[in-house]
Amino acid sequence: MDRRKLILYLLLNVFVSACVTGGILFWYDRNYRSTSLSSVQPALPSGSQSSAPAASSFDPSVDIPVEIVSIVGAGTLDAEWVVVRNAGTEPINLAGWQLRDARRNVFIFPNLTLNPNGAVQIHTISGTNTVIDLYWGLNNPVWESGEEAQLVDPAGNVRAVYTVP
Repeated sequence: MDRRKLILYLLLNVFVSACVTGGILFWYDRNYRSTSLSSVQPALPSGSQSSAPAASSFDPSVDIPVEIVSIVGAGTLDAEWVVVRNAGTEPINLAGWQLRDARRNVFIFPNLTLNPNGAVQIHTISGTNTVIDLYWGLNNPVWESGEEAQLVDPAGNVRAVYTVP
């Protein structure tokens, strides 16, 4: 086999491999998004009737295994997000919970149930909420290195604290 045929064969092999890989990634992305996209309803104001538990049903002495896992991209609006995880064995409804920083920026969680070992990302920028990505809708970054993030339940009890690296 001469070199010209070998080079053509290798180029064809690279092209076919790239097409197959691209096709699989396209299929995976389409199917993954179709199963994970779900409408997340905003939390109802505290004065309206809701099926979510009332703030008085929270017992501050009970440990709720929810944690702020990380804050990524602090100081960069397009790359900034917070990861909140349910480390427990029971689902947690985050409706009315708040994510706060030291400068009084507050994100209020919509009606969203976080399953055991499930996590949600809270992006600082605007976007469309899904079951795994929530959007704050701000125009400026929120987090700074050394700042403390707090996760607060509807009764005002601090349930998790994280210091931005």
